[in-house]
Amino acid sequence: MHRAMIARPPGAAHHARMSLNADIADFARRDMAFGGRSKPVLVTGQTGPAIVVLPEIFGLTPKLARFCRWVRDAGFRVYTPILVGAPDASNPDRPRDALAKMPALCVSREFTLFATNRSSPVTDWLKALSRAAHAECGGPGVGVIGMCLTGGFALSMAVDKSVLAPVMSQPSMPPMSKAGLDISRAELDAVKARTLAEGLCVRGYRFEGDPMSTDARFATLRRELGAAFLGTVLPDSAGNPDGLRAHGRPPHSVFTGDLVDNPNSPTRRAVDEVIAFFSEKLRPGLRPGPAGDKSPDPIP
Repeated sequence: MHRAMIARPPGAAHHARMSLNADIADFARRDMAFGGRSKPVLVTGQTGPAIVVLPEIFGLTPKLARFCRWVRDAGFRVYTPILVGAPDASNPDRPRDALAKMPALCVSREFTLFATNRSSPVTDWLKALSRAAHAECGGPGVGVIGMCLTGGFALSMAVDKSVLAPVMSQPSMPPMSKAGLDISRAELDAVKARTLAEGLCVRGYRFEGDPMSTDARFATLRRELGAAFLGTVLPDSAGNPDGLRAHGRPPHSVFTGDLVDNPNSPTRRAVDEVIAFFSEKLRPGLRPGPAGDKSPDPIP
């Protein structure tokens, strides 16, 4: 398990600062239907392998759009399905806004938020999205990152052969079981089989004091996946002082609300690490460079 500081990977993208606003003119909305259900998907980037970025409970926010742009500018095409919230970046990301969305999610047939060892039905739709994105973009496969509510969805999606680079950021479900996972036993066994047969790796990120994405959950992932789970734990001091820490709470959202937009911060280096992971798995022999540069230097 990695802890505290993250070394910047060679050739990592040097992300430019991006303004935070609700303007997503650089994203295109597509309504995509699988299994008889249609959902809006916001797409940015013209070329490169596909990355599916799953929003937190807030939906797409300016901070999540910023993360999508960093991934896009490293040479990927980003697909963001709108599972909750409005299909734009007007969604607020205050703690009370998360609580306001919980009742609707609890009665939805697509989410099984409180069940341990059960996969949410919406992950079947997301697997179909991954296959469609792979068919559109080509390359060896697809990367996916889930966050908080959707953190465990990335693990369920890794059942699908199209997913080669799954990332779980602050996986928080099920909330009533600190060590539990929101994936069925059969799907977890299928992911484990891929780690052994194909060398599939799963990355994970959390803040050390996060009471929702717990050390016990990471311990379960390490026990189940062994060395195939690459878990990174950031110190709470690395969280944005204007994020949850400003409310006297431990930081939670590694890549959005509690990220410090400074190239030397541990959270920004975590972004570089995720992009390097996507590049290693989806663009073998190429490294991510500034603004999507594809320099043919192998990743060590």
